Amino acid sequence: MDFTVKKYELLLNSMRDAGYSFQTYEEFLRNPKEKVVILRHDVDLKPGNSLLFAEIQNNLGIKGVYYFRAVAASWDESIILKINKMGHEIGYHYENLTVTKGNIDLAIEDFKRNLSKLRKLVPVNTICMHGSPLSRYDNKKLWQKYDYQSFGILGEPYFDTNYSSVYYLTDTGRTWDNKGVSVRDKVISSFDLKFSKTDQIISSFQGNRMPSVIMFTFHPQRWSNEPFEWLIELVSQKIKNVIKKILISIRSK
Repeated sequence: MDFTVKKYELLLNSMRDAGYSFQTYEEFLRNPKEKVVILRHDVDLKPGNSLLFAEIQNNLGIKGVYYFRAVAASWDESIILKINKMGHEIGYHYENLTVTKGNIDLAIEDFKRNLSKLRKLVPVNTICMHGSPLSRYDNKKLWQKYDYQSFGILGEPYFDTNYSSVYYLTDTGRTWDNKGVSVRDKVISSFDLKFSKTDQIISSFQGNRMPSVIMFTFHPQRWSNEPFEWLIELVSQKIKNVIKKILISIRSK
C-alpha cells in the first residue's frame, strides 16, 4: 500500500540515510545547503494529519514548513502552535482571489487580514498559493498588481525557487506522476525524472540517484495507516482526478 504514514516514515529515513540535510523553506532561501531536502506541507484539510507528520519529523530531528489555509478545515490554532514549537516553519496558504471571486482589491485586504491573524500566533516569513483546482481564479495572479515582499514576506515557492536546480516532487492528485491531474501545482523543471510510486523514490535515494537539492510537497490528509480512511481517500481522489482532467482539457482550449 502506498500513501500510508508508514511509507512516509520510510521515505524520510531513506532521505536521511542518503546523507541529506533538511531545511525549512525560509532557511533554504536565506542560506541554502548543497545537499538538502525542503519538506513542504500544504495543510488543506485534516490538520491533525499534519501534526502527526510534524511529530514524526521532530522525532527524527527533521524540520519542514507547513502552510495553513484560513478556513476552518485547516486553521487549528492549537495545532499551529504545536507544530511551530517543534521548530517547524509556519506559512500562509493563501487563496484570496478564489475567496473574493477574482476581485483583486478585496483579495489583498483578505490576504492582509489573514496574514496578520496568523502572525499574531507565530512568525510568518513565507507564503504559498493554494491551487483551488475547481476555481477559475489563479491565486498567484494577486501578485500581478501587488508585491508580497511589501508585507515582509521573504519568498513564495512558485516565484522564488529556481526549479532548474531544485528538483520538485508533489503528491498532488495522490500520485507522483501527476502531470495530467495537476491544475496549478506545476513548475518548469530541467530534471527528467519520473516516479509513480513512493517505493521508487525510496529506491532512488538508497541508490544515490536523486538530485542534490529537492523540494517535496505533501498533502498530509492523503496519507493514512487506517484502511477505511485510506480507501476513502483513494476513491475520492480518483474521482477528483477525473474532474481535474476535464477542467484541464476545457481550460486548455
